[in-house]
Amino acid sequence: MADGWTDSDSPFHSGEQDVQERMGVRDIEDWARKVVRPFMPNDHRDFHTALPFLVAAARDGQGRPWVTLLTGPEGFITSPNPETLLMEAALPEGDALESALSSGSHLGLLGIELASRRRNRVNGRVRGDDTGNLVFSVDQAFGNCPQYIREREWRRVSDAAAGTPTRSNALTTSQRDWIAAADTFFISSGHQGEGESPTYGMDASHRGGEPGFVEVSSETRLRFPDFAGNNHFNTIGNLVVDPRAGFLFVDFVTGSLLQITGRVTIDWDSDTVKAIPSARRLVTFDIEEIVELPSAVALRWDATADSVRSLRLIEKNRESEDITSFVFEARDGGPLPLYEAGQYLPIELDIPSGAISRTYSLSGPPSTERYRISVKREPMGAASRHLHDHVEVGAFVDARKPAGDLILPCDKCPVVLVSAGVGITPMAAMLHTLAVEEGERPVWFVHGARNSRQHALANEMRQLAAVRQGVSLHIAYSRPLAEDKRGVEYDSEGRVDGDLIRSFMAMPEAHYLLCGPTAFMADIQGTLEDHDIPSERIHTESFGPTG
Repeated sequence: MADGWTDSDSPFHSGEQDVQERMGVRDIEDWARKVVRPFMPNDHRDFHTALPFLVAAARDGQGRPWVTLLTGPEGFITSPNPETLLMEAALPEGDALESALSSGSHLGLLGIELASRRRNRVNGRVRGDDTGNLVFSVDQAFGNCPQYIREREWRRVSDAAAGTPTRSNALTTSQRDWIAAADTFFISSGHQGEGESPTYGMDASHRGGEPGFVEVSSETRLRFPDFAGNNHFNTIGNLVVDPRAGFLFVDFVTGSLLQITGRVTIDWDSDTVKAIPSARRLVTFDIEEIVELPSAVALRWDATADSVRSLRLIEKNRESEDITSFVFEARDGGPLPLYEAGQYLPIELDIPSGAISRTYSLSGPPSTERYRISVKREPMGAASRHLHDHVEVGAFVDARKPAGDLILPCDKCPVVLVSAGVGITPMAAMLHTLAVEEGERPVWFVHGARNSRQHALANEMRQLAAVRQGVSLHIAYSRPLAEDKRGVEYDSEGRVDGDLIRSFMAMPEAHYLLCGPTAFMADIQGTLEDHDIPSERIHTESFGPTG
């Protein structure tokens, strides 16, 4: 099994590189080698094999991209080794890709758990079949940030009867209504250059927003805004060199699928783009063919809308130059769902352009009486700017129950909490929990900030570290101020990076929890893995410009 990319390899093809250059993020190349891998890490294998479905992207016999769902019985996905997935899956009758998954075909897979908002992507080829299983060989595997995913719980139904598939070249009225009400769709794209490269092939991706974010311009044209992501630009990079794409809309109530193939054009910087909050581009999709598959899969999803709770803002506290804390209690005065340290709070805001949803890590001690989120003001962020500039004490926001997987993994093991910038927020909640727990297990809290003016929750963390023995802080300032150097504000100058983290790796059986910008986490994770820290002891949560 290969460990990763060599210095001369790139995990990106020319289209992705061109978009990164255009957007000013070509420095992503070095750290992407650490997170885009030619195999599936064990936690990705465990994640995919526990899923009830996979999103699959491939081409039909005419070379047109389509996207569908691969489903099967409980445990239908297995992984005999890090380079292989076996899937006991059959496509619905009439599926646009029904006869397309033959040996040698490029296949892009997206594993997505809507309830937890976790998603991982893996791209590769079909390598024939093994006793009825679809054999998939990995070329690239990487995680994705959980932005714009609408939480849904899934269930199986045993009495579902598939309807008759239909094909057409224009949307019906009911299909237009279906798309106009959607908050989620999946997109298939791909690129094949000359020769062979693991960067070639198909890619399945998720797109989400508020209902109506996909505009139905006509019976043959759709348009949607593309928001900030992980700066890989896999989908957009594919579309730059090959504008063919496939869309999939899922009716989560009936299990029906709406597959569409066509071609896209990209609006990069018009006034129309600038008028949509947080949009980075507008993508127009001209439809060539449509396949509708009624009740095609035996899965149903229930939205969590019934868990919405109205919260009242009772405190608003400036924590640093660009981070402010918002403390909420239940509007009705009742108890709130208890959360685990490290989880996030999904909130819904009404801004002038319409309702938007965001998730922010809870930064205070777990409580049923109040929730605290600490939000960085992003210059282009519609939600964060609204919170900072317009939401004052006494205002109400809607929220759903806390969720998320970045939680303390054990009761007694040593832990190293590593964060940068606003990534301090879930770590702050964890330190609140660790400071008052019984026992004296070793805890390191390692945080990087630019200087004291941009170091949120600094005094609070120092006070928590002093509560019990065994808790140690290390603060690194990358650009300390003159007054920082005269005081005792920080422990080292420079960024929190792999070199620094090596000094905290002497504790056997320690678990490492990382939160911050993706490049920061990739560097730390790469260092840990280079020193043989098992992947199951590395836990991550990325922070990007979510708005």
